[in-house]
Amino acid sequence: MNNMRVREAAEYLGLSKSTLDRLRCYGGGPRYFKLGKAVTYDPADLKAWRDERARADVWTAANDNVARQVAV
Repeated sequence: MNNMRVREAAEYLGLSKSTLDRLRCYGGGPRYFKLGKAVTYDPADLKAWRDERARADVWTAANDNVARQVAV
């Protein structure tokens, strides 16, 4: 698959274009390529970035209280 432009990458990740732009500017987003003015993303990098953020736990208020007690 070819590299994706910003709009395509944002759609793939389920984010808005502006969110992806902010992540690129301030850090924390997926790896990207800057070729002149064009910004592109490798689909493999997008998948890896998304997979790193997968969560199995669901936090509730009860879990939050336990975490606070452990930290004290």
